[in-house]
Amino acid sequence: MGKEYYVGSKSIQIIDELANVSFNVLIQYPTEKPSQPVVFGPYIMDVSLDAIIIESKFPLVLLSHGNGGSHLLYRTITSHLVKKGYIVAVVEHYGNNRNDNSLENTSDNLIYRPRHVSLTIDFLLQKSFLQENINENKIAVLGHSMGGYTALALAGGIPRTKEGMKVDVTSDSRIKTIILLAPGAGWFLNGLEKLTVPILMLTAEHDPVTPRWNADIVLNGVPNKDLVEHHEISNAGHFSFLSPFPENMKNPNFLPSTDPVGFDREKFHLQISKDILGFLDKNLEVT
Repeated sequence: MGKEYYVGSKSIQIIDELANVSFNVLIQYPTEKPSQPVVFGPYIMDVSLDAIIIESKFPLVLLSHGNGGSHLLYRTITSHLVKKGYIVAVVEHYGNNRNDNSLENTSDNLIYRPRHVSLTIDFLLQKSFLQENINENKIAVLGHSMGGYTALALAGGIPRTKEGMKVDVTSDSRIKTIILLAPGAGWFLNGLEKLTVPILMLTAEHDPVTPRWNADIVLNGVPNKDLVEHHEISNAGHFSFLSPFPENMKNPNFLPSTDPVGFDREKFHLQISKDILGFLDKNLEVT
């Protein structure tokens, strides 16, 4: 896959009729229309708004952000994947995002997160302008922190509340592989026996938000140990997996913008984007 594409971009809204709520999704996709700097809130991305997608079939990656996070926080990773021939859809999770975090620590959030990713896949395959351009046999989910919960639930994990009650979630057999970045896996103690997809798990050496025991739940819980590729990133912190923030947002009091002393987030994101691409190419057999 030597060719590079420009990044098309379109924002859509999807309705969850069961819960009577709607949520935003940012879609990025390969296009031949040259990109230009576009302002998305406090960020600038090189994209081609509402451009025509290239007439071909592409793999699809769904990205699930962390607790109280944003669908704009993984720009470096998503842009790299699109340039190399992927369609990426980033869900802004209802009630668990930077503008509305009212569902934090609720069972509704545990239910909505995976369901809304599945609804996004339904929409993209059946009702969107991309429906003829998605290879439905090559679908992956990438999740950071609470997004790791989302990915594990979709891949067949059976979550439980802190009180030990099973959460009513539905897995999605269309998902062929998942990528976990500092995942929140505490809901899946003894709940990963059904996972059969390849997993790339990247964790941080210094992470008080999702400490090492979260990774151990995945490493010990997936029956086939060969399915899990795990790398602990030396000197990284929990938020190191977020794209570098603009200089005017970097502040010691704004924790998502901070890293352990000596960690180079800009350099790291050049590498992690390549590593994620390589894993996806191998496990989705992209040619």
